[in-house]
Amino acid sequence: MLKFKRDDTIAALSTPPGTGAIAVIRISGPQAFQVGAQVFRPLSKNRGTLKDQAGHTLHFGEFVLGDQVLDEVLVAVFRGPHSYTGEDTLEFSCHGSTFIQQQLLQALCRQGARLAEPGEYTLRAFLNGKLDLSQAEAVSDLIASGSEAAHRIAMQQMRGGFSRKIQELRRELIHFASLIELELDFSEEDVEFANREQLRALVLRLREQLESLIRSFELGNVLRNGLPVVIAGKPNVGKSTLLNALLKEERAIVSDIAGTTRDTIEEEISLQGIRFRFIDTAGIRETGDTIERIGVERTLDKIRQSPLLLYLFDVTETTSGGLELELNELRKQAGSDSFSLLLVGNKADTSDPGNLAREFRDHPNVLFISAKSGEGLQALEQALLSAAAIDRLQGGDTIVSNARHALALQHTDEALERVWNGLAAGITHDFIASDLRVALHHL
Repeated sequence: MLKFKRDDTIAALSTPPGTGAIAVIRISGPQAFQVGAQVFRPLSKNRGTLKDQAGHTLHFGEFVLGDQVLDEVLVAVFRGPHSYTGEDTLEFSCHGSTFIQQQLLQALCRQGARLAEPGEYTLRAFLNGKLDLSQAEAVSDLIASGSEAAHRIAMQQMRGGFSRKIQELRRELIHFASLIELELDFSEEDVEFANREQLRALVLRLREQLESLIRSFELGNVLRNGLPVVIAGKPNVGKSTLLNALLKEERAIVSDIAGTTRDTIEEEISLQGIRFRFIDTAGIRETGDTIERIGVERTLDKIRQSPLLLYLFDVTETTSGGLELELNELRKQAGSDSFSLLLVGNKADTSDPGNLAREFRDHPNVLFISAKSGEGLQALEQALLSAAAIDRLQGGDTIVSNARHALALQHTDEALERVWNGLAAGITHDFIASDLRVALHHL
């Protein structure tokens, strides 16, 4: 738990630590202008002190320690409550020397500021009503976003898209909760202010929306952290060649010798803003080689953990019946069949397309590619995007990407389920009111 005083003036480096062209140091709090004025000498025409300047203005001057000039800087002035934290704020843009950064921070602290705790600027923005909790959490998601999709979700949440959705749900529920609680004041008269049929219809509709949001967490988690895709298959079917083709670089060693890959190799790529974490694995086979056997066991571990398995097979050596036997053996060895399966036949450039379609007609969803020539890779990428449910993202749905949010929604749904069951059983309104309060609390 952070130990701090809200009336402290805090300072911190806002840009990444290290040497660069420019570094930004932010100071926020009730004494920000007085502290900043002690180390800043204006050189612009308006030579008043920083506390005399209008908000949302930029000022050129010198960073000084006594009579010594250490740097020329720009200072941005933000007056509370019209700032990120809701407090008086200054942002010093200095040259990116680590020495200058340290000197400026130390000088600000000597004048009365203190170093900010991690996340304290966003915490103050939350405490001062500039952001709600879900928006504050989205700030770190936005900073960490490594793909277009993750960025899009974080921006939607930071701008209040998720908050508005929750507020809509709460607003509708509060109306009926207030009527139910009003009935408690007139319990002896045995009156009903809340129409039970309308309440049933509302609970049913809210539960449908909640369940949709909860289901979206699976997609949101993928967009936030990337979708793990295990590339598995027998030795020498072209797994490493496929990984190199998808990455468009020679990342994995390719050889005609079976069992070349002994350990897992993980790499990331972005397809239409979605991050995929591809995991190249050792070929699955019975082997007396101790090292290769360890690699096979690691392959099976990755398969058990991954939501999507890309199973690669050689169309020149595998029949439809043989493929089914391989898959059955794979499920047996992995001890699971909960993964989504994407079947991909490699070396399709050496076979007639018509013959392949006839041979694998019992597996109509098989994709035929040539990892060596690149044939069929575009269709494979589209299949991967479909597996990541990118259509839901493009549809503009509200996506839940935070595990805490998903858990709170789950608790809300459970409380509404009790309300639904209570209405069906005809229980007294005080129990219904209690469950409604629980649902509102979690929202």
